Amino acid sequence: MSANKVVVNRSMSLDGFIAGPDHAMDWIFEHLTAETDTVNEVMAATGAMLIGRGTYEVGKRMAGDDNPDYDGGAKFVLTHRPPAEPDPAVTFLTCGLEEAVETARRAAGEGDLEILGADLAGQCLRAGLVDEILVYVLAVLLGDGVRFAPSGLGRIDLEPVGSGFSGGVTTLRFRVRKP
Repeated sequence: MSANKVVVNRSMSLDGFIAGPDHAMDWIFEHLTAETDTVNEVMAATGAMLIGRGTYEVGKRMAGDDNPDYDGGAKFVLTHRPPAEPDPAVTFLTCGLEEAVETARRAAGEGDLEILGADLAGQCLRAGLVDEILVYVLAVLLGDGVRFAPSGLGRIDLEPVGSGFSGGVTTLRFRVRKP
């Protein structure tokens, strides 16, 4: 296996939500911009993305919005139900979780594999497949929405490896401690 990392990448409101009511994520781009120092670093380090189907659908709805141009390399969506009409920018995977992570990780080459999506990230964390968690804490309280960690995740010990502040964004980076 290559030396790249599997990184759960999340933006989070101060009260612990990664998406607002109805899975709204437009608030993220009010705070997290290409001028945020860590965004450019992460973009440069990312070789591929493995995305949950729900997050993919939210991203499609937001495609017309003014959001940062985030390339992130090859894009894979793990799903039980691939869409009837293919998306030429995405490879849909219907295999098991470990095979999907390995497939996307190989496609990342020397770059990191970024995991996007609450459910998918929780599955990867439970399976011990995540090396790091990167969190952008944004200066907003949402009050409701999709929580950072899914219910029933269980305890996962983390080691802080970095932090920073740029504009209204606090960046926290943690290494996942393997049992």
